[in-house]
Amino acid sequence: MVPPLFLDVQPHHFVLDMCAAPGSKTFQLLEMIHQLTEPGTLPRGMVIANDLDVQRCNLLIHQTKRMCTSNLIVTNHEAQHFPSCNLHRNHINNSEFGNSEEPGITQLQFDRVLCDVPCSGDGTLRKAPDIWRKWNAGNGNGLHGLQVQIGMRGISLLKVGGRMIYSTCSMNPTENEAVVAEILRRCEGSIELVDVSSELPQLIRRPGLKKWKVRDKGVWFTSYKDVPKYRRSIVTSGMFPSGKTYEETSELDHETVTTELVENGKESTGNELQMIDDPMFPAPSSDAEVSTLPLERCMRIVPHDQNTGAFFIAVFHKLSSLSVTQKKNLSLPKKMDSSNAQAEISKNEVKEDSDGVEIDSTKGTEGQRSEVTIDADILENGIDEDALDTDSNILSKETEKEEAQPSPDTKTGAELTRGKRKLQIQGKWRGVDPVLFYRDDTVIDRIMEFYGIKESFPFKGHLITRNIDNNHVKRIYYISKYVKDVLELNLLAGQHLKIASVGLKMFERQTSKEGTTAPCLFRISSEGLPLILPHITKQILYASAVDFKHLLQYKIIKFSDFVNPEFGEKASKLMLGCCVVVLRRDDKDLSEDQQVDASTVAIGCWRGRTNVAVMVTAIDCQELLERLSVLKATETAHNSSSQLKADEFGHKNDSEIKEDIKALTPETLG
Repeated sequence: MVPPLFLDVQPHHFVLDMCAAPGSKTFQLLEMIHQLTEPGTLPRGMVIANDLDVQRCNLLIHQTKRMCTSNLIVTNHEAQHFPSCNLHRNHINNSEFGNSEEPGITQLQFDRVLCDVPCSGDGTLRKAPDIWRKWNAGNGNGLHGLQVQIGMRGISLLKVGGRMIYSTCSMNPTENEAVVAEILRRCEGSIELVDVSSELPQLIRRPGLKKWKVRDKGVWFTSYKDVPKYRRSIVTSGMFPSGKTYEETSELDHETVTTELVENGKESTGNELQMIDDPMFPAPSSDAEVSTLPLERCMRIVPHDQNTGAFFIAVFHKLSSLSVTQKKNLSLPKKMDSSNAQAEISKNEVKEDSDGVEIDSTKGTEGQRSEVTIDADILENGIDEDALDTDSNILSKETEKEEAQPSPDTKTGAELTRGKRKLQIQGKWRGVDPVLFYRDDTVIDRIMEFYGIKESFPFKGHLITRNIDNNHVKRIYYISKYVKDVLELNLLAGQHLKIASVGLKMFERQTSKEGTTAPCLFRISSEGLPLILPHITKQILYASAVDFKHLLQYKIIKFSDFVNPEFGEKASKLMLGCCVVVLRRDDKDLSEDQQVDASTVAIGCWRGRTNVAVMVTAIDCQELLERLSVLKATETAHNSSSQLKADEFGHKNDSEIKEDIKALTPETLG
């Protein structure tokens, strides 16, 4: 995906993806902060991926799970109301949230922000041709206000000196240049558009527009003063290049438009494109507006230039903090302003195309979302969310409406009971599992002793759980230092963040009968193994390719049945419980340790009383077997190539020797 490539993400950056689902761009951002890190180490930066839709959050979590990262937080908020955590604004001094020291950060701000906003999606027509049947000009007009609000919220969360990307997969200037121009006007010099024409020179792009028209109810407008007065709550001045408002009454009033349509015997559906010089819809007499802002620095990527989809990208750079006046543009009064009225009225306008299909003018295409604005006090009073399954790091796929009203002790971590179903409380977020630091020192010390975790690895204080009851914790998650700082800030500032997923699943409780008798009840999960493997010194076995392959094929093998008897003997000497089996890359002594790097192949197993059992899913086992086959084929081809080169080198040396002997003539010797 193109937009993240212009963010210039570094491993130490705090990154916010405001409309993240389904997760492709978030995965790119995670790769960028991890690209320079060594196995077993963590980058200093982190990514917060946000999305409004609960089920799309599930998809986002599933997509990013492959990254096996502890530097990710997934939140579930409206992007235009994404909360800011400020310690000095709402400082809660509560020892149960952690120690008495101040967290590493006092305000949640970001070095990079990606605003890939909801849009009409007409740039994806190639891969989704059904969009054309549903598309109409009202889609872009209805989303304009929401897109401006999301962009302004992103700017307010951006650090001074930071960079923000505004992007859509639409070619409609109302959703693109008009939004960028409105953001620039509202920020009044606090931000600038960055010229990135020299970046990615192989990418064919076109400059942004400085002049465009706005279509509404079948009529093209070149200036806001031509918009009928009764339509100005829908078609706002910010949609036009200059952004100017006009106090005088429009010459094109409601009666004029109605008369023209009736006289021509046609009703405007807004679905057919009419040119401005169409005699059926006379052009307004005003001169076309031209923007004075440097909108040519925006990028338009059109499908027919490089056989791609269409994208619009604008890169902002924050020069200074927003003033008090500018910040007022971010807050939403309880009484809707013109932008809110526009979104609300457009939402209720249903148009019918030629096939009789009803279309919601604010509704995006497949893969997009429709969002409506809400009152500003949402952050103070919280949101009544659907009931979700508990004891899980992923929100439930099936939501149910919560009938019970919030109890007065909602913020104390109590539970609501509805029939047989209990809902845990995370601050003011009902139906969402709490995020709690795991501080059971007895269990933590036992885990460190059992696996021989090195003291140099930041372990204590970096474990969290999603269960209030420490005696029934099923999963323990690991978080990086900066994710820890954000969680501590969120707790102390009043739990503004509604967290759907956080951290890397490191340990899982072994619930089998044999597992309850093991010295350590928690086994290392497949997701957490790559991170912790370089830092454990116990419960490790190094297997030959044959024994490793047999483990993946047969799942359970007795100690005496391994091809290499030394491996079976070493396995029998391990403590009962979880162990890690590492594929040895050579035929050296199995007792010798090998350096862990990105190419290391390892699996979690369970050392039973008489056997070793694989603790990996059948799908993962099949993938590892295929990977082993590829590695073996590559190694064989490499060895054959090396032997061939050696033979050629040997023949070449013989020839050179003969030539040298011939050159030793008496004249040469004399």
